[in-house]
Amino acid sequence: MPLAVNRIDKSIDNLKKLTQSKQGQKIPMVQAKSGDTVKIHYTGKLDDGTVFDSSTNREPLEFTISGGQVIPGFDQAVMGMSPGESKTATIPMDQAYGPYRDEMVLEVGRDKMPSDLQPEVGQQLQLQQPNGQSIGVIVTQVTDSNVRLDANHPLAGQDLTFDLELVAIA
Repeated sequence: MPLAVNRIDKSIDNLKKLTQSKQGQKIPMVQAKSGDTVKIHYTGKLDDGTVFDSSTNREPLEFTISGGQVIPGFDQAVMGMSPGESKTATIPMDQAYGPYRDEMVLEVGRDKMPSDLQPEVGQQLQLQQPNGQSIGVIVTQVTDSNVRLDANHPLAGQDLTFDLELVAIA
């Protein structure tokens, strides 16, 4: 039994040596950088504290930093974090979904819409552009003669605050 305890003590001593520099200061942990695949838990909030999305009670979000999978400000907020680290980051609208653009709102005559469509405020639709690409829109107003469609992202024009916890760097 003493031999096993001695090996454990030596392993602990070796681990301590590996995590300290020559001056006795701890060596920094690995930090997330561009190109790393990370797993992160997050809660996104608006300025008024309203939660718009969260990974709580779900698997952490996995993405590659600077891979174009998340908004640029989210990439920036995660860079430099170490596994197990938590922080709060505020992302300005220009690093999130951009400013709200009035030119992305259009009025369409109800006679131009499919006859079987009964538009309702809040309804999400897909419009096909002349080049064949689809664009998502939200119905924001319905009158007897027109339907107002908004192609802005629902979070456009807003600064976003995220509580972040870096779970792992793959």
